[in-house]
Amino acid sequence: MTKTAPRRSRARPVQDPSQDTALPAGKATINDIARLTGVSKKTVSRVINDSPLVHPETREKILALMKQLGYTPDPQARGLAFRRSFLIGMIYDNPTAQYIVNMQYGALDALRDSGYELVVHPCDSTQEDYIDSVRRFALQQKLHGVILIPRVSEDEQLAAALREIGVRYVRIASIPLDAGPQMVVTQDRQAGTEAANYLESLGHRTLGLITGPRRYRSTIERGGGFVEGLNERGVELPADYTYEGGYTFESGVAGAEYLLAKSPRPTAIFACNDEMAAGVYKAAMRRGLSIPGDLSVVGYDDSPLASQLWPALTTIHLPIRDLGRQAAQMLLSDEPAPDEAATSAPRLVTPQLVVRDSSQRPKG
Repeated sequence: MTKTAPRRSRARPVQDPSQDTALPAGKATINDIARLTGVSKKTVSRVINDSPLVHPETREKILALMKQLGYTPDPQARGLAFRRSFLIGMIYDNPTAQYIVNMQYGALDALRDSGYELVVHPCDSTQEDYIDSVRRFALQQKLHGVILIPRVSEDEQLAAALREIGVRYVRIASIPLDAGPQMVVTQDRQAGTEAANYLESLGHRTLGLITGPRRYRSTIERGGGFVEGLNERGVELPADYTYEGGYTFESGVAGAEYLLAKSPRPTAIFACNDEMAAGVYKAAMRRGLSIPGDLSVVGYDDSPLASQLWPALTTIHLPIRDLGRQAAQMLLSDEPAPDEAATSAPRLVTPQLVVRDSSQRPKG
């Protein structure tokens, strides 16, 4: 019986990355990278994950080919290799589109070149199953961490659900609600007081207030700070000179219509965000009132809308983009030990008044 000589395995030579790369830009897979460089998929994975178990020459050729083909590793695939995710989630229930966009830009600023990606999850916190929806999202995406934006950041049940499944989070809110390393605090009450001090210093004694929804903590803090600031300066804001809006343009129009029908008519209105302040402009125009001649207006957020209105809006500047950046940076840093977290102070952001052309002393 004739014996067959055993086959000898031979190492495959690493191919020249400049050859046989007729693939559409950005369409290559990890299998293509392995095939074109003549190495195993596992070797390519090691290069992607910065493993030291790859010969330098092989590493360089694989990296060169990845760059040539525009190959970007799938964050979820990297997460499987590291047994953790390279995805940061952003959870929000906020009617103001520009606020959310600016927050996302800030988070992306922090994540750039970090290897992490941002995924967003809008939700409706008025729905009974919204916490279950967020929990499923966090588990399915295997999130490294979550940024919680007002108003969902104020929900203790949601925070407890994330702790239960072991997902890190950072909350952005008007007041401290959690341990320091998990909080970015915007100090809205202080800003509301600053708006009150400014308008009263101009001589306004009859004022109106348009708040957000009562279930938002920012409503309590911004509106409460405004009322307290007036009281400290000897000015009372009657309850019927406050209108509960919805942080939308339409609710700003409705709120201003309600307030401007009062007698005596307010000489100034503080709206708790810029979109509602823009609504005040429309209501004033309908009544033939000039801004700031007949009515001074102050908003909140200092969104791009504030400088686009005419006259330009006096408003409270809240560095929204910086809030998103700081929250993302906190998730990228190492998680502190429990005893250290308990004694750490939250990050504080101080809003500031920006005086433009929509405010002046009242007539007479």
